[in-house]
Amino acid sequence: MKELDYAKIGMRIRQVRKAKGWSQDVLAKKCGISMSFLGHIERGTRIMSLETFGSICQVLEAGADELLWGVANASDMVLDLWKPSGMQEEAKHKDTDSYAMYIKIMKSVAEIMNEA
Repeated sequence: MKELDYAKIGMRIRQVRKAKGWSQDVLAKKCGISMSFLGHIERGTRIMSLETFGSICQVLEAGADELLWGVANASDMVLDLWKPSGMQEEAKHKDTDSYAMYIKIMKSVAEIMNEA
């Protein structure tokens, strides 16, 4: 399995943030973290929790695989193989933001599993 490169992850977060035209302060407030901590994340000098990473993905509307590995499109085919029947119907009745985050995380896991 690949080892995480926190400096590269931070660089990708910075790139997506800047592409949206946001300052560190704007992203930090939207994610509920301090601007100082976001600066550390972007430089790769501090490690964020999974909860913080999920929040950053959601706020930036970026896939976990995109930020972790620089992979823009995860394998949807692999994800479809893992999807239990009826999950799409159930998702219609659940919070769409939570479902979208679930899909992003599962795509990331599917990519990692494909590389192993």
